[in-house]
Amino acid sequence: DLEFRRMFHNEMDSCNCFIDIQAGAGGTEACDWASMLFRQYLKYCERKGYKTEILEESDGDVAGIKSATIKVDGEYAYGHLRSETGVHRLVRKSPFDSSNGRHTSFASIYVYPEIDDSIEIDVNPADIRTDTYRASGAGGQHINKTESAIRLTHIPTGVVVECQDGRSQHKNLEKAISVLRSRLYQAELDRVHNERAAQRKTLVSTGDRSAKIRTYNYPQGRITDHRINKTIYNLSAFMNGDMREMIDALKVAENAEKLKGQENN
Repeated sequence: DLEFRRMFHNEMDSCNCFIDIQAGAGGTEACDWASMLFRQYLKYCERKGYKTEILEESDGDVAGIKSATIKVDGEYAYGHLRSETGVHRLVRKSPFDSSNGRHTSFASIYVYPEIDDSIEIDVNPADIRTDTYRASGAGGQHINKTESAIRLTHIPTGVVVECQDGRSQHKNLEKAISVLRSRLYQAELDRVHNERAAQRKTLVSTGDRSAKIRTYNYPQGRITDHRINKTIYNLSAFMNGDMREMIDALKVAENAEKLKGQENN
């Protein structure tokens, strides 16, 4: 138990978290890739015994999803998942290409902790623009009849949060505010992290969303994490949520780099 807890040195590691999934450029292929990652993380959380709640899901024009936000409740959820932040690359023969050509697609993952009321986040209501709209997607006969979905825009930072979970506008607003506070908190952590990273490179990036962190190669049946140069040949199981080996390896590498930095100081 002590060894386990030693691996989680970030002060927010024990928190619940949110996972944002965003399809990259590439149209239908990228949207399908985003939906595959969406399913992968839901499966991983199921294996871990974590509770998940889908706060937002925007369908692609033809298939897959353009974006989604998942809330994850469970012990050390953020600690386990925060290393997933970054750009995930897919290489495969596209089922949407009649010539069965090989395609490369991208999707970004952004993981940030849920913060509780003990952490002060100063959000001025005057800085928030609130828009309501009709929820889309599955939901039965009532879902498109009322403008229950909420979109919050934090004007100073440009952070946008959406929630369309169910038909209660009030509950969606509460959830959206919770997500917004967490996003703003993580943005400040990212700013501090980036300043420190400019002085000392870390092995495992936790905040750089522009970095390509992992490639999923279907023709070769492998997953390669570029941060630690680790390759696993169990792609099918990995996409079904069996991610523990990779996540544990990232934790070991991150902890080793942290200890090395302490020794150098």
